[in-house]
Amino acid sequence: MLTADQIAAMVNARIHGDPGKAISGVSSFDDAGPRDLTFAVDHSFFSRLDETKAGIILVSNDAPVVSGITLLYSDNPKLAFFKVVEHLMPAEPLKGFIHPSAVIADDCVIGDGTRIEAHVSIGQGCTIGSHVHIMANTVIGKQCRIDDSCRISPNVTLVDKTRIGRQSIIHPNCVIGSDGFGFVQDGYAHAKLIHTGYVHIGDCCEIGACNTIDRGTLGITRIGNGVKTDNQVHIAHNVKIGDNTLVVAQVGIAGSTTIGKNVIIAGKAGISGHLDIGDGAIVGPYAGVAGNVPPGDIVSGIPHMPHKIWLKVSRIIPRLPSLRTRLLSLERRIKKLESNQTEQP
Repeated sequence: MLTADQIAAMVNARIHGDPGKAISGVSSFDDAGPRDLTFAVDHSFFSRLDETKAGIILVSNDAPVVSGITLLYSDNPKLAFFKVVEHLMPAEPLKGFIHPSAVIADDCVIGDGTRIEAHVSIGQGCTIGSHVHIMANTVIGKQCRIDDSCRISPNVTLVDKTRIGRQSIIHPNCVIGSDGFGFVQDGYAHAKLIHTGYVHIGDCCEIGACNTIDRGTLGITRIGNGVKTDNQVHIAHNVKIGDNTLVVAQVGIAGSTTIGKNVIIAGKAGISGHLDIGDGAIVGPYAGVAGNVPPGDIVSGIPHMPHKIWLKVSRIIPRLPSLRTRLLSLERRIKKLESNQTEQP
């Protein structure tokens, strides 16, 4: 149970309404009840503040005042909301344990307080840090390193020499360190190139479910600190991704491309190989990036172009059939006029 003034002190918010108003749970804007805390950050919700049944609403500082509702004004209401969630629903403390069914090579080094669940396999020469949680059915190859306080979810595969930085999270069914798509033409056949590189994932990263990250052909596929990827992302061999970049669902990045720091790549975008995407760039959804993107640029479309131009192009595309009809009609009229002129004496 938390009161409005307790929450305000916890997240540095300003109260409008009843400071003694109490909540015991959290919920979404539309599903909240009188004993729930919710939040509203989008302006589309501000006109509906009186529609939610929530006991307390965390809002941004530009939200209107609504009488009869307890509002907490915050610089970052979404972040503040999830701080309260963490307080009300703290994570269960990790207890060190190794399940009897786990198969662990004799020369592995495992830190204090690490928990290894059922049917985990860990190969020779691995180093596992302290307070790491490795969940069921995960397979870790030879000479891998997982630093302190990581969470490796069920059914993850880490291929030989993979490195995972501290406090990183790998979600279920990821394959990290598989061979890249490397072949060379040999007559009509395709000869496989031997891959000897590995994947290095930095500190405080979060890799979404069902990601595939290929190891370097010879060198390193490197994911920087603080990088977050959504589900079903593919990152090819020798890709480099800078710190704090966001990669949204179903993005594909081809081999040897370098992504800068603080980049946002929206859902289903495809990026060709051997390119440079500059720091702070934004790649729009469904974009097909076939060339370099300078730092700070915003691009969209196929092939990619400046976002403002793509907005104009996308409005024209549905009108193309009617424009074609008008163009053909104009061509016929012009030909008729030209024919009449040549027939006159």
